Amino acid sequence: MKIAIGNDHAGPAYKSAIVKLLEQKNIEVLNFGTDTFDSVDYPDHAHQVAAAVDTKKVDLGILICGSANGVAMTANKYQNVRAGLCWTKEIVSLVKQHNNANVLCIPARFTAIEQALEMVETFLSTDFEGGRHQNRVNKIACV
Repeated sequence: MKIAIGNDHAGPAYKSAIVKLLEQKNIEVLNFGTDTFDSVDYPDHAHQVAAAVDTKKVDLGILICGSANGVAMTANKYQNVRAGLCWTKEIVSLVKQHNNANVLCIPARFTAIEQALEMVETFLSTDFEGGRHQNRVNKIACV
């Protein structure tokens, strides 16, 4: 499995912890985020992650910024991306089960790193349910 990760200045500590977790699971990580707290523009990193997911260069994406709204809005502009903004592992379960989310957006200013790690674990271990949800997912993209 290969995952792209990106973050702005609100998420370097989160990204570091998540990358460590992913590497412990032998998951290849493409890092498109910043490693400093110097102000950067979140769309720059979100576009890189979303493009990698959209073109299937990676299997999944993870984006981190202050509220996660900006990165979710940016990522969802891509035809094959379904980015879900999540702040609990229960919401992560639902966006995977019902929406087949392929990008997890984490709000660093509203979650603890421990919560973020739990959300990543849930994102990796939850499967899409298909069935009636597939019909709905088919209606998401603008074609």
